[in-house]
Amino acid sequence: MLSGFKKSFLHPRNWLTWLGLGVLWAIVQLPYPVIACIGRTLGKASRPFLKRREKIARRNIELCFPDMSTVEKDKLIDDNFISLGMGLVETGMAWFWSDSRVRKWFDVEGYAHLDQAISTGKGVIAIGVHFMSLELGGRVMGLCRPMMATYRPHNSPLMEWVQTKGRLRSNKAMIDRRNLKGLVNALKSGEAVWFAPDQDYGPKGSVFAPFFSVPDAATTNGTYAVSQLSHSKMLTITMVRKPGHAGYRLHISKAFDDYPDSKILAARYINKVIEQEILRAPGQYLWVHRRFKTRPEGAAPLYS
Repeated sequence: MLSGFKKSFLHPRNWLTWLGLGVLWAIVQLPYPVIACIGRTLGKASRPFLKRREKIARRNIELCFPDMSTVEKDKLIDDNFISLGMGLVETGMAWFWSDSRVRKWFDVEGYAHLDQAISTGKGVIAIGVHFMSLELGGRVMGLCRPMMATYRPHNSPLMEWVQTKGRLRSNKAMIDRRNLKGLVNALKSGEAVWFAPDQDYGPKGSVFAPFFSVPDAATTNGTYAVSQLSHSKMLTITMVRKPGHAGYRLHISKAFDDYPDSKILAARYINKVIEQEILRAPGQYLWVHRRFKTRPEGAAPLYS
């Protein structure tokens, strides 16, 4: 639930955060083509200051696409930093735009699949991935059909309040990703809940499964566990940026009818699903995350 505004949010230690939020609000009042230009420029300009993140992105791409040429890898990294800047302004769009303005900039592919899955009354696990436009994707998803989503609470109480307020503009509730009981109960009551199992959450509760060309990526068992406990339908919901500042498309898949009844096979299955979604727009994916930091016992680290 969204808690109320607190006087402590106005403490001088938060003034820089308020300034940043104010600048972001002002930027997203501009016409979309101008906003997109600012986002792309910010992404390019951030690159010299994010060398560690660039190194991580390059390593991830090398590991996942070993046959990709150097020119193609460089282009993918260029696109990724542009997308990083776009993700910042898209967060402002998600939090501060009106419903009518958001609706003008997206279309939906496969909405009937979601409608059909929800109509069964069993709840729906909406598998997502960490595209840079994630915040805006959540807003768009809620405008199609208000849902719930799992998330990691922000370390800053002010930013936790701001992001939750923004996310609940078109959705029902946020569920702490550690709150398994709350997630399962929501699904059993027939809710649709967004869940992104594409990151490295550490060795606890994970198994090793192939991910692109990496044979042993730590993959959360959360998807399998929630599926077993809730018996919910499962499908993917992802949003990607269209080329040429033409807006966004929300993609909703058919419900899975062949999800395995085994932890290892389920991890392999879900990683294949995630790969297919990433390949819709590889340059928009969060490659700057250390996806392969958890290694099998005795295996050498993949990041220097």
